[in-house]
Amino acid sequence: MENILENLTIGGFAKAAGVNVETIRFYQRKGLLLEPDRPYGSIRRYGQTDVARVKFVKSAQRLGFSLDEIAELLTLEDGTHCSEAAELAALRLADVRARLADLMRMEAALSKLVRECGAHRGDVSCPLIAALRCCY
Repeated sequence: MENILENLTIGGFAKAAGVNVETIRFYQRKGLLLEPDRPYGSIRRYGQTDVARVKFVKSAQRLGFSLDEIAELLTLEDGTHCSEAAELAALRLADVRARLADLMRMEAALSKLVRECGAHRGDVSCPLIAALRCCY
């Protein structure tokens, strides 16, 4: 008996991969996923390899890789290009660290402004609004 995951319609494929059909089509247009041949008079079928590929793409997206970077990672997936994959990951890590630093600066500035607003009394201009007008 043929394995059910080797004879999936696009709807079954999308369900097995945890995405919607439009995501499958989008990945095909972007070249991240091959579009299988359509046997004469039939519909395209997908398999477990296709499901695994979409799950790979989704995992990489959750780590912040762009679709272009994911396409590059997919060309390196044979396991012999670990150093190239590590270079891509190092660039992504540097970007994540820079964004974290930005978020920490934003958190500190907002915390200060919220404290100043909480301590604000009287008819003087709101410290938060005043700060946003001049500095942020």
